[in-house]
Amino acid sequence: MRPLYLSGGIVSVGLGAVGAFLPLMPTVPFLLLAAYCFARSNPEWEAKLLDHPHWGPQLRDWRDRRAISRRAKTAAIIAMTIGAVFTWYTLGAPWYYISLAILVICGGWIATRNE
Repeated sequence: MRPLYLSGGIVSVGLGAVGAFLPLMPTVPFLLLAAYCFARSNPEWEAKLLDHPHWGPQLRDWRDRRAISRRAKTAAIIAMTIGAVFTWYTLGAPWYYISLAILVICGGWIATRNE
């Protein structure tokens, strides 16, 4: 199982890196998945993620308290809103409704997490 977790962690870090540069793709959820996988396959890499100066505090907050900072919540909900508006302008119905449902469900879940 260790090679599968290691592979999953590496892929998740790659997707998180892409998300750091693309505004509509999340970063932290992929890094959380990477930390989970590395905890089971390579604890040194997990420690590197948790000690990262920019992403580490968010990862530790989630791991320790299941908390999302207010700034991160706001950024996530704004990004999802921009995505829904973009979908409305470019694709229209029914795709807009799917994007709106994602915004309501995921945004509502994010908004209710601890800070």
